[in-house]
Amino acid sequence: MKSPATGKPLAAGAAAAAIVLALAGCGSNDTDTDTTAASQTATSDTAATGHGEHGDSAHNDADVAFVQGMIPHHEQAVEMSDMILAKPDIDPRVVELAQQIKDAQGPEIETMNGWLTTWGVSAETEQGDTNHDDMGHGDMSQGDTDSGAMDGHSGMMSEDDMNALADAQGVDAAKLYLTQMIAHHQGAVEMAQTEIDTGENPDAVALAHQIVETQQAEITTMENIATSL
Repeated sequence: MKSPATGKPLAAGAAAAAIVLALAGCGSNDTDTDTTAASQTATSDTAATGHGEHGDSAHNDADVAFVQGMIPHHEQAVEMSDMILAKPDIDPRVVELAQQIKDAQGPEIETMNGWLTTWGVSAETEQGDTNHDDMGHGDMSQGDTDSGAMDGHSGMMSEDDMNALADAQGVDAAKLYLTQMIAHHQGAVEMAQTEIDTGENPDAVALAHQIVETQQAEITTMENIATSL
């Protein structure tokens, strides 16, 4: 069939129009594809930061208090364990436990120090003193020295407690280490439970859960060993 004006076939014109429409459609799809790709890239970037704009640095005062307190707490547990590991004639079960505590808490100290760096927070308290000074070897006479003097509910040992452990030998040293470490662990569990209840940072809360689970189990082990020494 021919056009009345030009005598050219109408089919050719229709085919040309179809090509134009197809090209227009391709342009629209390309735009949609670009928009979708940009959206996916933004989503991936957000996911990579962990928690959107906050990322791994999201934290509150409870997280800071937990980490600032738990670092010196762990440091003292490692110090106590080093003492018992250096002594001769210690029950092998106690030696194994002391090594287990040291191996677990040493790396956790490094992890928590890394969090403080990420958060831009000092290891020092607002008063300018480190928690190690406040919780480590300060005046903790309110506690029972025989069962491990307590700084509030932290379970930290006093200077007298640490000296007593350093001087003890043999079975007496093993028994004293277990008694002190049970109190020490009980304080850590309480601190960790506070973080679970009030903390915000997911990594810190996860560590708190781990501390509760691990140290509760170790308390039971230590109680069982102590009764058989």
